[in-house]
Amino acid sequence: MNKVESALQRTTDTKDLIIGAGVVSRTAEMFAKLFPQQKAIVVADMNTWEVAGKAVVASLEAAGIAQEQPFIFTDEELYAEWQHVEKLQAHLRGIDAVAIAVGSGVMNDLTKYVSHTLGRKYMCVGTAASMDGYTAYGASITKDGNKQTFDCPAPYGFVMDPEIAAAAPKELAASGYADLIAKIPAGADWMLADTMGAEAIDSFAWDLVQNGLRESLASPAAVFEGDVASTEALSEGLLMSGFAMQAIASSRPASGTEHQFSHCWDMEDLCFEGKHVSHGFKVGIGTLASTASLEFLLDKDIENLDVEKCVAAWKSWDEQEAEIREVFAGKPGHLARGLKETHDKYVDKEGLRQQLEALKAAWPTLKEQIRAQIIPFAEVRENLRLVGAPYEPEHIGVSRERMRKTFSYIPYMRSRFANIDVVYRCGYMAELMERLFGKGGIWEVE
Repeated sequence: MNKVESALQRTTDTKDLIIGAGVVSRTAEMFAKLFPQQKAIVVADMNTWEVAGKAVVASLEAAGIAQEQPFIFTDEELYAEWQHVEKLQAHLRGIDAVAIAVGSGVMNDLTKYVSHTLGRKYMCVGTAASMDGYTAYGASITKDGNKQTFDCPAPYGFVMDPEIAAAAPKELAASGYADLIAKIPAGADWMLADTMGAEAIDSFAWDLVQNGLRESLASPAAVFEGDVASTEALSEGLLMSGFAMQAIASSRPASGTEHQFSHCWDMEDLCFEGKHVSHGFKVGIGTLASTASLEFLLDKDIENLDVEKCVAAWKSWDEQEAEIREVFAGKPGHLARGLKETHDKYVDKEGLRQQLEALKAAWPTLKEQIRAQIIPFAEVRENLRLVGAPYEPEHIGVSRERMRKTFSYIPYMRSRFANIDVVYRCGYMAELMERLFGKGGIWEVE
């Protein structure tokens, strides 16, 4: 049994996957298998209609599958926003057909969510190796000014032609690569969470993401040049990540500290040079931050940590709430999220003692496991540069001052236990900030 077949045995939503050169012509084959006797409707934008949408329609026509007229978004800069949800919803509501999303993240998320609201399954034909959300549960959509993840099943079937993906605009594969390299520090975060009793590792999901991950990341320059084999390897890594999230109904296998930076900037509607910054590009900078934090922890003498000193300094929930209100003063959205997410992972003094004692006992072995897990900061930055992704916060419009400010928010942004929580619980935050942003730091702020 190959990796794809093994993954499909545990996925809750996706029942078929075809990946390979020229496979768009097999879309009708998959549709007939998954949706016998049903009508199809292709959903695309103007670009994806040209690169794959027409071929999907031709495949369906050749197989004699009934179709509605394709729905094509004509917006020049299409973004996963609520107005587009309503537009697609209004169109599909009066049509008895199964949608086939043709595109990348935005097209998939819009079609995924709208299909769910109408009580339907859907298919996706991916056109770029741009993110791991293709085969993941949930859709990221901006509503009321905030990017939110809405519950909805992943595609019932997925088709990916790496030749099409390799010819896509370079920033799409660069974004996908940045999203995939994030799984390296995310894995280290899961190791920490498992050790400290916050969230046990699921071995199937772990293996699905981590086995073969470095091979998928091995050729950033080739991905940039549009090499088909390297793009296929990248695509498979991203799809396996999505399947892992499906398998355990959680983004834990693919998300840690690095994604919390992206979530924060999502809430701030981060734009650069007049455009929304892609998920992968935000996560790539977050990956650098997370890697730097992990390397900081590896330099600490945690096996000799003064646990009682940490416990004595630990705030009660009332004190913690007051601190959060101070940190997020003037930011009501951040405040509401910070209060809920931090409360969900808060432990009292005895809980903290248990977590830190477990970490301290495991550290001599765990630190070597983490050292073997992560890619060194300098190498991560160079790989991002080679693939054409941002490798400095300024490349996505984040000043070093803003980067430092974001760092101060991160311990409160999500209930998921990650390496930044270890830094915070050990009382190392001020020292970490000085190392990163002080004189001679990675992102020195003058």
